[in-house]
Amino acid sequence: MPEPVTAPLDEVRSLLQRGQVERAEGILRDYLKEHPNSADAHFLLGYALFRKVQLDASSEGIIRPTTSEEQRSRERYAKQSLAEFTEGAKYQVPGAFDLKVVALDYVLLKDYPDADKWLTRSLQKDPSDSDGWYYLGRTKYNENRFDEAITAFQQYLKLVPRSTKGEDNLGLSYQGLGRTEEAKTAYRTAISWQEHALMQDSGPFINLGALLLDENRPQEAISYLERAVTIAPQDARAHEQLGKAYEHITQFPKAQREYEKALELDPQNSRLHYMLGHVYQKQGLTAKAKLEFDRSATLKKENPDR
Repeated sequence: MPEPVTAPLDEVRSLLQRGQVERAEGILRDYLKEHPNSADAHFLLGYALFRKVQLDASSEGIIRPTTSEEQRSRERYAKQSLAEFTEGAKYQVPGAFDLKVVALDYVLLKDYPDADKWLTRSLQKDPSDSDGWYYLGRTKYNENRFDEAITAFQQYLKLVPRSTKGEDNLGLSYQGLGRTEEAKTAYRTAISWQEHALMQDSGPFINLGALLLDENRPQEAISYLERAVTIAPQDARAHEQLGKAYEHITQFPKAQREYEKALELDPQNSRLHYMLGHVYQKQGLTAKAKLEFDRSATLKKENPDR
């Protein structure tokens, strides 16, 4: 009996589940040479290209700042992925999962209105998709549509009760609206939910600490931020916020140490160079301060967003 025409696609699905993305991509490209009108193959290739970005971003097990070249590479994959979904849609209506991946490609491209549109359509097809609600909340947050972000995160929390990341992002959305007491309650709730967990999320500790700093309460902030650094020592933002807290209480050597560690983790961040220069200046380290200010100015010209 001849091999069923869909057998290679079943193999691809299995490979993608196991994270063997390069092999899956090769099989799909060969398959499409003989079956160029296969919607399923185009959708799977679009998903495989998206997974290449995912694997690259999480290859070190941490979220780290990307270089300009890494960002360009990820954007190329996202555009190639979108092209495959567009081609597949000529032959078949995309399903909820396909639309979600399309939306996440737009997130990678920082096109949040289009991401919002396709996530909304995906959830219309499958309102039980908890990840879809979480990503929609993140997208609404990035659009500064905080009321809608709150609604999305509340829906996510109905589907995934006691989710630390859901409650943490709910806090961020409250904070975006200036509802700081509700934000603090959400952060503290997220912290309490993981009190006995072996693996903890540093997010609510950082966000609560940063909010307390905004309220000029650095001593309270320090305990949360020190905990964040313990949980996630490779998170540049945790070190940055702890450095700010130490600077607030004029413990400049400690602030210097935290900013220097943040810069080890995120060396292309112009803001961090400026902050470190400021702390050097306060300690009379004029030459070091000038080097950091100059480096900050150069990086700011190269990348105004950082």
